[in-house]
Amino acid sequence: MNYGQVFYADMANGIGCRISLFVSGCTHHCAECFNQETWDFQYGLPFDRAAEDDIIENLKPSYIDGLSLLGGEPMELSNQAVLRPFLERVKRESPHSTVWIYSGYTWEELNDETNRRCHSSDTAAILEMTDILVDGEFDRTKKDLSLRFRGSSNQRVIDVQESLKQGKPVLSGYGEKKRPGE
Repeated sequence: MNYGQVFYADMANGIGCRISLFVSGCTHHCAECFNQETWDFQYGLPFDRAAEDDIIENLKPSYIDGLSLLGGEPMELSNQAVLRPFLERVKRESPHSTVWIYSGYTWEELNDETNRRCHSSDTAAILEMTDILVDGEFDRTKKDLSLRFRGSSNQRVIDVQESLKQGKPVLSGYGEKKRPGE
């Protein structure tokens, strides 16, 4: 897997101050995508042990709330194969870190065992390590800049752990236009 960039103090792609990893490779090709260069699976740099070590080290400070995975498409099958062991390491070495994944695939697609486009032997394990999933392709006809953590109204901000318990997608309050409790 390759990656396009890493943001080390990102406050736009999840709650709090986060490390954001933009992976390469995406087959969605959404119109008006903000990161088209990452559609190419070969774009950027190899996600090697040095890149992992760098992210793990930068997750350690107490002011860093977690890791956000964006793209490209983190849930492309080839990316899942690399991200699963990396997330296992994140959970082991930085257990305070929350994990957010931004995916053009929907919750239903990711959990459909017959969907060979995005469901693999890694998918369930990745979701078990994920706190928030922002799902669905960006749809320029539903673009809404007032939404939190998403670009179009068809996308959902899903509480993954609660969804796994209930066996259906449960929306997180983080997706509301106002912050929870305001």
